[in-house]
Amino acid sequence: MPDESTQSITIDADPAEIMAVIADFPNYPVWAGSVKKAEVVEDGPAGRARRVAFNLDAGIVRDQYELTYVWSGNDKVEWDLTKGQMMRAQHGSYSLRADGPGRTYVTYSLSVDLIIPMLGLLKRKAERVVMDTALKELKKRVEGLKV
Repeated sequence: MPDESTQSITIDADPAEIMAVIADFPNYPVWAGSVKKAEVVEDGPAGRARRVAFNLDAGIVRDQYELTYVWSGNDKVEWDLTKGQMMRAQHGSYSLRADGPGRTYVTYSLSVDLIIPMLGLLKRKAERVVMDTALKELKKRVEGLKV
């Protein structure tokens, strides 16, 4: 597996509120800009998805892929690529840590191995852009639902 990139952000919400948004895959197209469709393929324990199929359109990058999820309550969720067109592998996670009343420190980690070769520096920059955008969109969605 390639190198992992990690970014963090503080969100003004409890971990359970944030994890509820992360687990609400059918609404990803509403707030996650490049996700055009997210469909639960298989349910897992506690009513959260085990496998999810995605359609992604991020301009020059378009892909259809499926991820398998493992949930650890409201503390962490990890996923791995089950199948994809442009990716050979993907591993990611959101880790949530309460940071005072109504505040949570969220860490997003991601590693992606593409089928097409890409210079390491460019790939890491792309991962950082994806993570930065995902964290900002997650923060905006979660905090927007509280209004």
